[in-house]
This record gives sequence, structure tokens and C-alpha cells, in this order.
Amino acid sequence: MSNRDYACPSSAMNVESVQRVVIPPPKPFIESFKHSMKETLFQDDPLKKFKNQPTSKRFVLALQYFFPILEWAPHYTLQFLKSDLIAGITIASLAIPQGISYAKLANLPPILGLYSSVIPPIIYAMMGSSRDVAVGTVAVGSLLIGSILSREVNPNENPTLYLHLAFTATFCAGLLQLSLGLFRLGFIVDFLSHAAIVGFMGGAATVVCLQQLKAIFGLQHFTRESDVVSVLRSVFTQTSQWRWETAVLGFCFLFYLFLARYFSKRKPKLFWVSAMAPLTCVILGSLLVYFTHAEKHGVQVIGKLKKGINPPSAADLVFVSPYLGIAIKTGFITGIIALAEGIAVGRSFAMCKNYYIDGNKEMLAMGTMNIFGSLTSCYLTTAPFSRTAVNYNAGCKTAASNLVMSIAVMLTLLFLTPLFYYTPLVVLASIIVSAMLGLIDFQAAIHLWKIDKFDFLVCLSAYFGVVFGSVEIGLGIAVSLSLLRLLLFVARPKTFVLGNIPNSAAYRNVEHYPNAHNIPGILILEIDAPIYFANSSYLRERITRWIDEEEERIKEAGQTSLQYVIVDMTAVANIDTSGISMLEEFKKSVDRKGIQLVLVNTGSEVTKKLNKSKFLDEIGHKWVYVTVEEAVGVCSYMIHTHKSNPMRDESEGLNSV
Repeated sequence: MSNRDYACPSSAMNVESVQRVVIPPPKPFIESFKHSMKETLFQDDPLKKFKNQPTSKRFVLALQYFFPILEWAPHYTLQFLKSDLIAGITIASLAIPQGISYAKLANLPPILGLYSSVIPPIIYAMMGSSRDVAVGTVAVGSLLIGSILSREVNPNENPTLYLHLAFTATFCAGLLQLSLGLFRLGFIVDFLSHAAIVGFMGGAATVVCLQQLKAIFGLQHFTRESDVVSVLRSVFTQTSQWRWETAVLGFCFLFYLFLARYFSKRKPKLFWVSAMAPLTCVILGSLLVYFTHAEKHGVQVIGKLKKGINPPSAADLVFVSPYLGIAIKTGFITGIIALAEGIAVGRSFAMCKNYYIDGNKEMLAMGTMNIFGSLTSCYLTTAPFSRTAVNYNAGCKTAASNLVMSIAVMLTLLFLTPLFYYTPLVVLASIIVSAMLGLIDFQAAIHLWKIDKFDFLVCLSAYFGVVFGSVEIGLGIAVSLSLLRLLLFVARPKTFVLGNIPNSAAYRNVEHYPNAHNIPGILILEIDAPIYFANSSYLRERITRWIDEEEERIKEAGQTSLQYVIVDMTAVANIDTSGISMLEEFKKSVDRKGIQLVLVNTGSEVTKKLNKSKFLDEIGHKWVYVTVEEAVGVCSYMIHTHKSNPMRDESEGLNSV
């Protein structure tokens, strides 16, 4: 930071043409509180379209808000039907094998994976705001349900209780999601940062892939733990139980699935090759087992699946101790993760088609479909990325593609379930592995490393928390580090020394602009965050250090002594009583040194609070300015025209505001 002579502006410029700071008009507390609540909960102003509308119109608009299908259905065309029909059949071909696979991952009967692709998609088609989302079960949600519930209830020893707890957890997840949507508390999901989600999803995908080694090697007994050490120990302590038949089948199907995905990526028009690959694997695997009788030689198969659509399960929900607590815990964790994943997927594809999806509507839709799903033998559903990507690439036009998928799965349940009897479990494991490897986003991690090392640390910590601990530990680390990052932003805000850009009236950070020079006798600081109880002490100490460092620099250079400290408060959107107390203490501190405190550009809320606390009277209204340029002009004028210290001559300066 260089030091150059600063041309002193004329007194007319400093005194007569300075824009005075205006105290905002007082506003009743109730009005201010209502405004704050509106900005917090109704930032998208959903009630705007209801204004000045007759009662009948408001009723219609309300129905359209909760059921978007009423908005787009009247404009539905045959061309849309053709596109949605193709997309729906395509995603059904993926939903069937994925549903069966993910149900096994959750330690649930395979048929539940098909049930979960019938009722929830119908509800989402009516209530969802996305045109591209394809609803269904997801691997991470299935893993969470399986890992949390199996610690309390063994799914092999007590399968009925385990099943009922899965329904109850789904009901609790839906209730949470619906509540967040109704009370417009979706911002809670935002506490899971992008870095945390990347790490958590990657860790969960790694754990899921490792757990498939049980089916790939044909093991009968396997650990119930999910960490990598327990899984690998369970695999390699049973090498004598490995079956080469299933291993060969598993790696062959994996190779085919990866090959299909490779072709689809190289030629996007061949998306259907990758979409149909899981169902093709199921068909080929079933035929192979049927004609070779491989089930008699150690190849495990699904077995008999019941015919018929979803049976009711409302009477199966468990609301008694000691199991209610674990159901609520599982529902809360899986519900939040499902929301974060579903909304992120919906928004990603909405951006591709340049339209907007309402996060609160998505919560309402997902909550409703999980509540009704839990009453009709379904477990947790959301918006899987793979299925939604296929739906998007297949050219879907509306959410009606979910209806087509539901009908296709329904027909499968009514007529085709016996065909899955010979489906080998190793095929399902291969399908899961191929889908999960896509969730380990190395490129995103590398991008985080390049942009923000702390975000990369958050990502890595969440990943290793899941892989070496458990999904709950990984999730806890992800949330904790995200909150820590937020607290660091709040508790340790940035402060900068500003300097004048040569030949301009601009004042910028001297570290960013090395050619910016300081003004003799004046230190200009900028606070880059609101001032709250969490950061007020830090800011007082940091600003004091800036002053001490500036005084040392001046002493060494033999320049004009420091007489003014200008604090630019442009970025200080709000201040609380702790912040005001900090300013009062700081003013007394600089007063003792004979330095005048000057404030610049205090915002509306800050100005009102400083005025009510009498701090503006204490500092003097003449020392509050609109711009840094005006403050520097007046202070330089005072330095050049007054021999005495400004603190000793209170009668001079501008007239008070």
C-alpha cells in the first residue's frame, strides 16, 4: 500500500455539497416483524396472484397451487401424450429392476420396490411442480433405512416387525416433508451444503457398492455393519465360501452395464441403450438360470413374488415404544436426505429446460406421496437422478410420464411377477453397483479443491465419515461442518483496509488493488458482514489491530499522525445490541487516542438502531456520511485547515443532520 499526496478538495465541496444521512421513518414493531417473517417464509410471494381476485378465482388458484396438474392438464395435447408415453415406458423398464434391487438393499421384500413405483408416482404427477422428475426409490435412502433399522431389529429374525418399522419410518419422513412444505421451512434443507452432499453421497455410494460383494461372491452370511472395515473383513474372512459362478456372472453383467452407459454417453440419442440395460440384464440372467438350473449350484435367486397391486398397510404402522423412537429417527434422517436429493435433481433438470420449480410444492408433493405410500405398502421414495435423467433424455413433456410408469409397473405386478422367480441376486447387485458408481463424483471433488479448500475438507470429511464410520456419522459430520462453515462466516467476518484508486473516486481493498494508496492521517476500513453478538468482540479486536498496525506504519514512515478512522458499513445489513455496545466501546477507545470515528453508508436497519440507541448523538451526526469519498473529502479538509485535533474542536465541521 503506497502513500501519496492527496489533493484536498475545496471547502465548498466538503461542506455544502455533502449528501446528508437521513434517519429512516419509524415503523411499528408488528409491521417490521410481519415484513421479516414474509421475507423468511414467503420469499417467492406466493399470495401475489391471489390479490384483487374474486373468491371463485382464488379457490381455483388455490387448487392449482396444491395440484399443479389442474394448471397444465387443460393444455395437454396428443403430441405431449406421445412423448410422455415413450418416456414413461422407458423409465418403467428402469424402475422395475432398480425397485427390486433397492428393496433388497433396504433389507425389505423385493416386491416392495415395485409397490413403491405405483402409488407415489401418481401422487407426484398431480402435486409435483417438475416436468422431468421420475419418482421412485433411491439407493441412499434404502441404505439409510436398512442400516439404521437393522441395528434395532434383525430383518432375518423378525421380518414382520422390521417391515412395519420401514412403513412407519416412511410415514414419519412424509409427515416431516409435508410439514416443511406447509410451514414453508424448506430453508432448513439448505443447511446441507453442496460440498457436504457431494461427500455424503459419494461415501454412501461406496458403502453400497462394497455391500454388493455379498451377492457377487454368493456369500450366505454377512456383516450388518456398513463401514468399509467391517464389510471387507466379512468378505475376506469367508474366502472359502466364495462362489466363482456368481462372481463371473456379476462381472459379466457389470461389464455390459458399463458398456451400455459408455455408448449412451458417446451418442446421447442412444440413451435407451443404457436405460434398457438393467431390464435386459434381468431377462438374460433369469433365462440363464432357468435353462442351466444355476439355482441348484449356489446361484441365489429372488424367488416367488406375489401377484397383485399394493395391499393396504395403514394397520401395520408402529406407534408404540420402544420402536417409535427409532422410526421417528429413521424418518427424520431419510426424509431430509430424500428432500435434499429430490429438490436438487428437480432444479438441475429444470435449469436445462429453463423453467422454475417451487421447492415448497416439491416438499408438499414428496411428503404427501410418502404418507400415502406408507399406507399402501411402499417405502421411502423421492426423485432418483438416474431415473430422472432417463425421463429427461426420453423427451418427457409433463409429469404424466410418471402416470405411464405407474401403469406399466401396475401391469407388471398383475401379470408378470412370476417371471422374476429366476432372477439372480447377483444381477441386482450389478445393477446397484453400476448406478452407484455414478454418484461418486470425482470431478465435483476436484472442482471443490480448486475453488475452496475448506469446502473440499467438508466433502472429504463427510465421505470418510460414511465410509469408515456409518451413514449417520457421515451425515452428522456433513451437517456439523456445514454449520461450522456458516458460523465461521458469521463469527469471523472479513475486514479490509481501503485505499484510493489513482485518478478516480473509488476506494477498494488494498490487498486486491496494490496500486490503491492510503490517505494521510486517515484509516479507511470496511466491515463485510452484519454485526451480531457472535462477531462483535472479534470485530472490535480486529479493528483495533488495524489501527495499531497503521499507527506503527505511520511512526516508522514519519508521516502525519492518524486522526480519523472511517468505517465503511455498506455490507453491514443489520446490527444487534451487542454490535451497538461494541461500537460504543470502540468509540471510547479511539477517543482516548485522540482519533475521530467516522461512519459511512449505514443501512436503513442499522441507522434506525443506531439512532434509537442514541449512538448517532454520541458520535455526532456530522460524522456519518453517505459515501467514502465524501467522508475522506471532509476529513482531509479538516486535517489541512485545522491545527488542533478534531476531537478537541466539536464546534467545527458540518451542520448536524
